[in-house]
Amino acid sequence: MKKTALYEEHIRLGARMVEYAGYEMPLQYSSIKEEHHAVRNHAGVFDVSHMGEIHVLGSEATDLIDHIFTNRVRAMTAQEIQYGFLTNEKGGVVDDLLVYKVNDEFYLLVVNAANKDKDFAWIQKKNTFDATVIDKSDSYAEIALQGPQAEEILQRYTETDLAAIRFFTFAEFDIAGKSFLVSRTGYTGEDGFEIYGEGDDVKMLFARLLEENEGLLPTGLGCRDTLRFEAGLPLYGHEIDTDITPLEAGYGFAVDVRKAGFIGQDVLKRQKEEGLERKVVGLELLDKGILREGYDILHEGETIGRTLSGYLSPTIEKPLATAILPVEHAKKGTIVTVKVRKRMLQARVRNKTFYRRKKS
Repeated sequence: MKKTALYEEHIRLGARMVEYAGYEMPLQYSSIKEEHHAVRNHAGVFDVSHMGEIHVLGSEATDLIDHIFTNRVRAMTAQEIQYGFLTNEKGGVVDDLLVYKVNDEFYLLVVNAANKDKDFAWIQKKNTFDATVIDKSDSYAEIALQGPQAEEILQRYTETDLAAIRFFTFAEFDIAGKSFLVSRTGYTGEDGFEIYGEGDDVKMLFARLLEENEGLLPTGLGCRDTLRFEAGLPLYGHEIDTDITPLEAGYGFAVDVRKAGFIGQDVLKRQKEEGLERKVVGLELLDKGILREGYDILHEGETIGRTLSGYLSPTIEKPLATAILPVEHAKKGTIVTVKVRKRMLQARVRNKTFYRRKKS
């Protein structure tokens, strides 16, 4: 298995390590619940160096991205970020990703760790433009500083005014005497930053942040999943995959069917015009138990859907899940039956965004 630049730090901190996307990654350091609450109430710092980074360069770089990406590209300005999807010809999701615009001939694509090889091959296959596609994943290390105190903590290490970096924008500047690319983005539902740099520099910053800021916790993949789940953010292979379109998953804001010619556009445009046959929803369990991925959902004895993710929410302290259901059963307040092993449990359909942070 591969190791990130922070591997030795994880071992020093006593992390429980697991395999994920071909890397040895920290699942947790103390407990998932403690780390989850740290991010919601203070701040936590994640190693996300396993993510994929792809450069798209050249005079037709914008044309290539416009062809493979569901969201608007041509209206982007330098230092802006867009969230969206690579979709296949059936409108299903190849991956979700962030597109960073450096300039008209240079884009950085940040893709999911488990999909980065597949994504790189997909983009290369679709590249019929005067553009060069380079997998730069091994050149980047990355940490995510997330939580309501993230800005206050990071500001101690830089002269750059972090308040001026708006949500979904980025800049390059010095932190603790080293150069980093910093975006105001994250995967937790909280404010925060994703910080990219050289391996040794990121390792130094990770260690200093933890050593010099009381209450800041190292945080692992376990709470990263519970945090994103509560915030209604999708995990590939769960709320989105090759068989679930972005519109069915509820992310229509990241699909611009008005722009010309992206892959899968005809299917997604038709879904918008004619309406969906199914959609991803939230479920709140009414009986005693816990909902997990892959449970059948029944109506009058017939299977109508399945659960996609499920947890006892650390913040809301209720058993919750996401599920995909036919639209006639997806209305808020509808009661459905979930088959949990040999038990038939009742659940209520609700919004899949279980948590929204308070805006300051």
